[in-house]
Amino acid sequence: MFQIGKTIVSEDIIQKDFVCNLSACKGACCIDGDAGAPLDLEETKILQDIYPKVKPFLRKEGIAAIEAQGTFITTEDGELETPLINGADCAYVTFDNRGTALCGIEEAYNQGEIDWKKPVSCHLYPVRVQDYSEFAAVNYHHWHICDDACTLGKELQVPVYKFVKQALVRKFGEDWYEELEKVAENLTKK
Repeated sequence: MFQIGKTIVSEDIIQKDFVCNLSACKGACCIDGDAGAPLDLEETKILQDIYPKVKPFLRKEGIAAIEAQGTFITTEDGELETPLINGADCAYVTFDNRGTALCGIEEAYNQGEIDWKKPVSCHLYPVRVQDYSEFAAVNYHHWHICDDACTLGKELQVPVYKFVKQALVRKFGEDWYEELEKVAENLTKK
């Protein structure tokens, strides 16, 4: 672990390799598990605002789930998340003609309908950020459904932090990321 500003960062994001391999996993992270994508308060307002423009990109099951539950939910623990379809798929998930799960929000973004890519927790994955009162913990999350991404990352020699560079800059800023690169350089010299 090391500190950058008000973050405590796991060395795993430098030492582990990762490149999403959608052809292998088919986007399982958006349809497996028992919770929606974590959201911050600001993102809940964005989801409410953009929903009318995202709606045409969604499946009817996703629209039904959102219209029944809202554009986001609050869990029993007070956590904010995207709603799920029948406790499984994220309500914002769509599928391409090969059965690969894609993000309807990101598709609306790619088509120029909105200027917000997707929730930062999705953009950051496999990095998870846990906010505490004095700092944020930045950790690598290993999930067996991403084993193919770890294999591909190792083949291509792409560490986690480089794979999620755009998302880390989005979350923490350019200066933070430049500091991370310096730490990575020093760690890999050892």
